[in-house]
Amino acid sequence: MKMTRLIPMLPVKSMPASVEFYRRLGFAVEKRNDDWRWAMLCFDECRLMVDESINVDPRATRCGVLYLYPDDVAAYHASLRDNGVAIPDLQESFYGMLEFRFDDPDGNRLWVGQAAPITDRTEQPS
Repeated sequence: MKMTRLIPMLPVKSMPASVEFYRRLGFAVEKRNDDWRWAMLCFDECRLMVDESINVDPRATRCGVLYLYPDDVAAYHASLRDNGVAIPDLQESFYGMLEFRFDDPDGNRLWVGQAAPITDRTEQPS
């Protein structure tokens, strides 16, 4: 198992305003979902996610998220548990990722995921 990439996810108050700010820095929109209030930005090989849902309480301390992408999320999940790391079970998200989330000892948020397998839900001929 290997880690294939890491993408910072920043909490933002306004996804559209943040997208415009990062565009002026040279980033382009790779993916955007206004319903989720989330966007993935890219600049050459660099990626950055901006998300309004991370810290919805305006009085809360702003915290970022590191999103880790192993090539085998189930194997990485099992290896963390084998190493005594307290983590939740894997779950499939509404946006199609098989993932789990946890905090490091200082409260930084880590999300770990991999695209969920696509299942064929069509009826097979009998």
